[in-house]
Amino acid sequence: MNKVGVIAEYNPFHNGHIYHLNKVKEMFPKASLILILIGNFTQRGEISIINKWDKTSIALEYGFDLIVELPFNITTSSANYYARGAIDILNELKCDYLVFGSETNNVDLFKKLVNITNDNKEYQAKIKKYLDQGYNYPKSCSLALKDISEITIDKPNDVLALEYVRSIINTNSNIKPISIKRTNDYHEEEINKNITSATSIRKNINNIKLLNKVMPNNVIKHITEIDYNKYFNLIKYQIISSNNLMDYLDVDEGIENKLKKVINGAKDLNDLILKVKSKRYSYNKIQRMLLHIVCKVKKQDNDLNIKYIRVLGFSLNGKKILKEIKNDIKVPIITKYKKEYNHLFKMDIKASAVYSLLTNYDIKNEFRSSLKK
Repeated sequence: MNKVGVIAEYNPFHNGHIYHLNKVKEMFPKASLILILIGNFTQRGEISIINKWDKTSIALEYGFDLIVELPFNITTSSANYYARGAIDILNELKCDYLVFGSETNNVDLFKKLVNITNDNKEYQAKIKKYLDQGYNYPKSCSLALKDISEITIDKPNDVLALEYVRSIINTNSNIKPISIKRTNDYHEEEINKNITSATSIRKNINNIKLLNKVMPNNVIKHITEIDYNKYFNLIKYQIISSNNLMDYLDVDEGIENKLKKVINGAKDLNDLILKVKSKRYSYNKIQRMLLHIVCKVKKQDNDLNIKYIRVLGFSLNGKKILKEIKNDIKVPIITKYKKEYNHLFKMDIKASAVYSLLTNYDIKNEFRSSLKK
């Protein structure tokens, strides 16, 4: 039986995800479905409006057989590390296919671009040139790629798709990448159809009438309120009280001085990010940086290698998958929390403790066993 992987944050799970999942089921009607799930914080450093256990429950309900968490520090990394971590897990789980959404919807093009850029000194030199001009890393990569290929890859899902394909190629993986055409604009903020972006849903999170058009009713009930004022105050305290912000992940090149300089004049989180944002530091980069500061994620502790696989949920079919691979896997598969795993979960527990301060999430959930269907 084929194993098909999906990588998603489901923040929140909506009609677009159902469309994507139904397409996967049409392509692979008899396959086992594996979800690499982004937990309580997203790749852009945002706070998830549905906690990871509720997202797991939803995923099981909609047909996934195995749900595995992408560790916090990998989740909140740049696209290349994020993609590599997810692909590493799918490789360990002996996955056959990865199905993702993308704007370009051309896997052959992504493969071509990976082959053009891998070990390409000209490409690396052009990236450095644009970094020296003050552009951030993703923009520098996009500009460099356009220079050597005349192709622009700058849409969010295309960027991730390219990195998924790169990771598959660079790990000599047997996973076959498959793209599904993205049907809406990632950045749209208005809800005017039944499939819309997660961004637009979060912008209209208090309008239940609109949410009912784009989300299943059984998902809406899981949306949690987030105390952004408290979050901003935690950030402010950390910035003001820390003697060396440079210790924290993503804080570099003198930006700690800018943070110290503007923090007292910032009105809220968005205002702070905009005061720090520049051509070199994107909004998302700063958002991740502030999250790492609050969670005290230090550069020296940031190991991006997969040391374990934490299973959040599984069906009977998922249980068979785990049984089949248990003797052939290089890292521990964890379905039941034990104290001996504390050192592995240290960063995730710290992040979820912060999440519990900002939402109604019970930190005791961090120590529960996998959900079963």
